[in-house]
Amino acid sequence: MAMAAGRADGMSGTMNRTMNVTVSGKTLLNRTWSGRASSVALAVATILTTALTIWLVLGLYDQHDRAQRRQDILAAARQSALNFTSLDYRHYDRDSANVLQGATGDFKKQFAAQTEQLTKLVAANESVSEGQILDAGIVRSDEHSARVLVVADSTVTNTAAPKGEARTYRLQLDLVHRNGRWLTSDVEFVG
Repeated sequence: MAMAAGRADGMSGTMNRTMNVTVSGKTLLNRTWSGRASSVALAVATILTTALTIWLVLGLYDQHDRAQRRQDILAAARQSALNFTSLDYRHYDRDSANVLQGATGDFKKQFAAQTEQLTKLVAANESVSEGQILDAGIVRSDEHSARVLVVADSTVTNTAAPKGEARTYRLQLDLVHRNGRWLTSDVEFVG
């Protein structure tokens, strides 16, 4: 077995190292190691590491963005359901304004159209409803819309039930994202 190594290339000014392994007169391995090969390998490794880092950071950002959107949707749905189930005849104008503030579309139009009639009805019956949100879950969502199911309890007192009456609501709220806010576009009583 013979080994030969090292050859200076005077014309290019670079140092190349050649390693030949000869067994029984046959060359089995011939490798040239140069500064260029090491530089290329280092550049490729750097590019791959950078690309992987960017991919991971973008994935974390997307995951954080989805988690934040989920929290925003649930907070808006809970607040909308709380406003809808918490009304007091003594300041119904303020309470109905809270409902309208978180509403949009057909729901807002329908609620606004009924506000005058509801104000009279609530005042005549001296109705007070104190809502409490028990649970909420997203059925579906994307960047522009969501459907949320909300379970709420309320204690309702009025002239017919002066000691109060417990009620449980299961609400389906459709929300849309408008001007940086999640607004309720539809409310249905379900189950």
